Amino acid sequence: MPPALPPPPQALLKPLARLLRPLVRLLIRSGVTFPVLADLLRGLYVDVAARDLLADPKAQTDSRISLLTGVHRKEIRRLRTEAPEAGGIPAVVTLGSQIIARWLGAPPYADAESRPLPLPRTARSAGEASFEGLVESVTKDVRARSVLDDWIGQEIVSLDPDGRVRLNTAAFIPRPGGEEQLFYFARNLHDHIAAAAANVATAGPAPFFDRSMHYDRLRPETVAQLEATARDAAQQLLTDINRIALAMAEADDKVAADDKAGPLRRINLGVYVYAEDDPIDEETAT
Repeated sequence: MPPALPPPPQALLKPLARLLRPLVRLLIRSGVTFPVLADLLRGLYVDVAARDLLADPKAQTDSRISLLTGVHRKEIRRLRTEAPEAGGIPAVVTLGSQIIARWLGAPPYADAESRPLPLPRTARSAGEASFEGLVESVTKDVRARSVLDDWIGQEIVSLDPDGRVRLNTAAFIPRPGGEEQLFYFARNLHDHIAAAAANVATAGPAPFFDRSMHYDRLRPETVAQLEATARDAAQQLLTDINRIALAMAEADDKVAADDKAGPLRRINLGVYVYAEDDPIDEETAT
């Protein structure tokens, strides 16, 4: 699909201000001051221009980047000599997510409705599903007991009277403000913005699905009912697709093991629900 002409700067400023408002609120509450954010943005402008927009290394000159970004060449030299911030996915995030996904979607750890089954800590007979077997099906580098102790501490799982391990929630919900939650905060918002930006910048049909349903002027009780219904439906959607994706991922792993796989891709399906008070209509309020 050929790229469309990007929107003019003035057309982007108003939606950009609305998009950034909740983020700025979070930054202020978290003690991230404007000079800190400005320096971060300055570095991102330079990095994105060099890595994403100037594919030819010969074109990645300080002058060219300065022309694209408006950042002074002295600042560009400083920023390009600084070590880039360490990235990557925390191991605890990938490991926990994979174990939960398998528990929700793969027999014999889940039932036909993708509900996680209570699991004995260790198998009591050959072929019996167990929490230890679940963890070892994902990784043999971490002991199942370590995962169990950590998850009990976080109240992700609990032990029933028979000593079986039960998943406390239908999905992995990271603790507020923890490393896991901040990882998903960054990844999910990045992917949603990336999808929306690609749709805006592409000629023809939008390449990514991005839809929402929205109503205003509703009673709080109505919104509460809709939110509860949406939560249940969204959870079921994610659970159903997770079961399908898990089977496909295992098949792809076998192909990759045979060295027949081409370039690999990733996919992220997200669902969100948001509600707030309607802003006061100044015309009708006076």
